[in-house]
Amino acid sequence: MFQKLFILAFLSLTSITNSFAQSDTLTNSEISKSYSDTLVSYQKPQKFGFVTHVPSDLWQITKAPFQKENLKGLGLVLGSTALLYWQDQNIVNAAQQFSNHIGLQRSVEFNAPLKVAGERLVKIPQNLNTGLYEMGEGGTTMYIAAGLFIYGKINKDNRSLQAASDLTESFITMGVATQIIKRITGRQTPSSSTMSRGEWNLFPSFHNFNSDKSSYDSFPSGHLSTMMATVTVLAQNYPEKKWIKPVGYSLIGLTGFAMLNNGVHWVSDYPLAIALGYLSGKIITNRHLQKHSHIHY
Repeated sequence: MFQKLFILAFLSLTSITNSFAQSDTLTNSEISKSYSDTLVSYQKPQKFGFVTHVPSDLWQITKAPFQKENLKGLGLVLGSTALLYWQDQNIVNAAQQFSNHIGLQRSVEFNAPLKVAGERLVKIPQNLNTGLYEMGEGGTTMYIAAGLFIYGKINKDNRSLQAASDLTESFITMGVATQIIKRITGRQTPSSSTMSRGEWNLFPSFHNFNSDKSSYDSFPSGHLSTMMATVTVLAQNYPEKKWIKPVGYSLIGLTGFAMLNNGVHWVSDYPLAIALGYLSGKIITNRHLQKHSHIHY
């Protein structure tokens, strides 16, 4: 039973990015690098562009799904969400039963060796499931961005600097976008659900949302949207690194499973999250990866 449900979820989720795929050719501007048949120009990123571009990113994410060339992708997201919602409770139950069978702990446990004003700056996972869950919390994205920024500064590498800026921009954009949707939909997480598949409390008050987030912030998954945006940004900026997508998508799948196990998300929270992350990554990188033809997301 678990295998059938897992295959259903996997096929629904992995087909989403294909529906938004593009094959445009990148052009040269000034200094460029060539990878296979793709010519990419890298200039120094705009100062604070990772902040000033966010409003434009949010607007493009809002309108892009309704453009004619993207209606197929929109239909796939809606259809897969509806299909997975139908089996939400069964899939969560199956994932947790399988985790119990293999000894994968459900609890979220961290050790915080470094705190400032009561806030945990460094969190060390205490079990495998927590480690998988932690990958989508945003810290991973910012660590990668910091590493690329430092490397770019030391080596005067504009590509690394641009990728760092793109990752930071995607982190902010996904944080804003998913929070807006969460505060509109108000869906219960599996761990806090009072009914099968969770209750939807549209437009919960700020007080209720902030005081009991797990009762309102399930849809969509901020973890997966952030991870998908990160993978997309890296794959766009480093097209010659063919391992980025398979490794990144595998980690997204593992994190998605971990969040079913610990009751943070339903599987139907994932299609929109993946689409948001993919779109934001494309929008952000297409701003500096110049193209001859109309951009298709």
